[in-house]
Amino acid sequence: MKYGIIGYKGRMGKEISQLFEENGNQLVWGYDKDGEFSKEVPEILIDFSLPEVFEKTVNYVKKFNVPLIIGTTGLSDNQIYTLKNLAKNVPVVQSYNFSIGIQLFLKMIDVLKDSTNGWDVEITETHHRFKKDKPSGTAKMLKERCGKDVPISSLRLGNVPGDHTIYLSNLGEVLSISHRALSRRAFAEGVLKSAEFVMNKDNGFYTFSDII
Repeated sequence: MKYGIIGYKGRMGKEISQLFEENGNQLVWGYDKDGEFSKEVPEILIDFSLPEVFEKTVNYVKKFNVPLIIGTTGLSDNQIYTLKNLAKNVPVVQSYNFSIGIQLFLKMIDVLKDSTNGWDVEITETHHRFKKDKPSGTAKMLKERCGKDVPISSLRLGNVPGDHTIYLSNLGEVLSISHRALSRRAFAEGVLKSAEFVMNKDNGFYTFSDII
């Protein structure tokens, strides 16, 4: 694939680029705070930047008329609505977390939530000090999957790629499920899988759950 990355100089942008290049793909276009570089027209765009850049992302997707994979966290409801409209014209994959482990985590919540009615439920998440949004998009995904209002506690420490834990407790026992990302490569591998998936798909709005 000849691909482009919005936020190509960022932590995730560099991780994605390294993995894509290892698999024979070519970075031909990029946009970051320092500006734009262009070698060729990309066949797909990947966005791991900030919500403030969202409008530029949409404009570039329309300009190139290519699929979009977006993992930007902190998007508003209105921005998600815009993505779903964009998906009428190009394939779009949106997720707040591209790790396979988190998809398994969500499946576990599906199994547990109907068997733990009346239990206390809380979520904790820890990320690196540079992460802008709080709570994380992944924690919001976990909360939404619980189907009820669940408190979320957030920590911003050092260079932690991402830790998430859900606690369920009655008066006699505590059950916890945790996921730890050891490196950002876990997310980059999910992005590569998404890119390979979406290149041959019709227009539409997809999530990483659809791909897994």
